[in-house]
Amino acid sequence: MNDWDVEKSIKKGQEAMGMSVSEEEEVPETEPIELPDSAGEPDEPVVEPDADADATKEETEPGKVQEVTPEQKKTEQKNPPSKPSKNTDAGSSTEVKQTPSIDNGGYIEGQVLPKEPKIIKGILLANKKYPLPTTYAPGEDKKARAAFEKMAAEAKLADFNLNAFSTYRSFEYQTTLYDRYVARDGKKAADTYSARPGYSEHQTGLAFDIGEVNFEQHFASSSFGETAAGKWVAANAHRFGFVMRYPEGKEQITGYMHESWHFRYVGTEIAAEIFNRNLTLEEYLGVQ
Repeated sequence: MNDWDVEKSIKKGQEAMGMSVSEEEEVPETEPIELPDSAGEPDEPVVEPDADADATKEETEPGKVQEVTPEQKKTEQKNPPSKPSKNTDAGSSTEVKQTPSIDNGGYIEGQVLPKEPKIIKGILLANKKYPLPTTYAPGEDKKARAAFEKMAAEAKLADFNLNAFSTYRSFEYQTTLYDRYVARDGKKAADTYSARPGYSEHQTGLAFDIGEVNFEQHFASSSFGETAAGKWVAANAHRFGFVMRYPEGKEQITGYMHESWHFRYVGTEIAAEIFNRNLTLEEYLGVQ
């Protein structure tokens, strides 16, 4: 993600991304039928009620107050009526967390930029789910620059003259770049290779776009990864604390097309683990 022409990279990256109620019937009135004095025997035998049944009837007779004995009071005190469970379906007040809506570019719809940056496991994270504050402006990270210079010095021993052609970018500059790409390629395409303002790793000051001096045609191009210098950087950057931020085959995780030139400084120990385990920064941090 940079201010260089990325048309060729875009094309390759995009290939990788890619009930009715019835009326009541009137019942005709009929004259009452008089039954004869001697009706037939009932279908079932009539059972004479016993004394216990009479007692039960008296107890349940409406309007009649029943006296409570001392023994019954003691029993009621020992066995109070049970209270309804708080976890019943009817009275449950458990809140259901809704999954945020994601737009076509991979960003959370309606997300507001935070007041503080997101730090996980001591690592500053900036991606399509975790943006940066508008006012976050640390400049280029000094440790990252020192690490790059050390890597560049060793690369020279192998006849590679490395150059960090794009590092820190302000929120305002990223806005200019993104708007330019949207005007040229459309929003859907731009979202595959350029971060929206506030979501760019370059705003952290820890992202370095690396190329080779006198080979500017490979700057911000997937072709850099095919050059000898690009292969050297991919194989050795972790020794100096850098990781390839958007590796090939991990587009659905990072949210961006493969960028062979974009490296992120995380420190040598973490970089080594990410490299050896073939992880993305999101996978290492356990986030999506």
